[in-house]
Amino acid sequence: MPKINGNEIRPGNILEHNGGLWTAVKVDHVKPGKGGAFAQVEMRNLRNGSKLNERFRSADKVERVRLEQKDQQFLYETDGQLVFMDSETFEQIELPAEILGERRPFLQDGMTVQVEYYENEALSAALPQKVVCRVVETEPVVKGQTAANSFKPAVLDNGIKVMVPPFVGSDEEIVVNTETMEYAERA
Repeated sequence: MPKINGNEIRPGNILEHNGGLWTAVKVDHVKPGKGGAFAQVEMRNLRNGSKLNERFRSADKVERVRLEQKDQQFLYETDGQLVFMDSETFEQIELPAEILGERRPFLQDGMTVQVEYYENEALSAALPQKVVCRVVETEPVVKGQTAANSFKPAVLDNGIKVMVPPFVGSDEEIVVNTETMEYAERA
């Protein structure tokens, strides 16, 4: 694995530090008036979610880890475990439902999800950026209401509440951005 200097750490990098795997969440480069420059790095543990703030001087060496990404198809959920199947080898793996966090309701049957592996251990799963959902409940369309930034609340078929433009009615399908959990466009 490649070693990088402490001043080369960027947000999103996966680092091996103190015997654990960490993702760099926030990186601030600090140059105090007295003493050497350093990078103040806020990190999150990929295995247990704990956070850590660490200082790395430019001379410090850190292991940068590359995760292998595989497309997996979601099959079903059982006892809080999500079952995925590898599209190429047809092997099945189980991951805890908490791995998706608040985006869990957007997971649909048969959806292809990108799972990141370190050696043979699955560490994270990422949903597609855009998902089609059906609006179950929203206020009726009001004619003539075309104000630029007016949005109204809507409940989706997965129970999530999002803000939608006034022209979207009940039983319509919309595209939702899973990263921001916001309305993107009509389906």
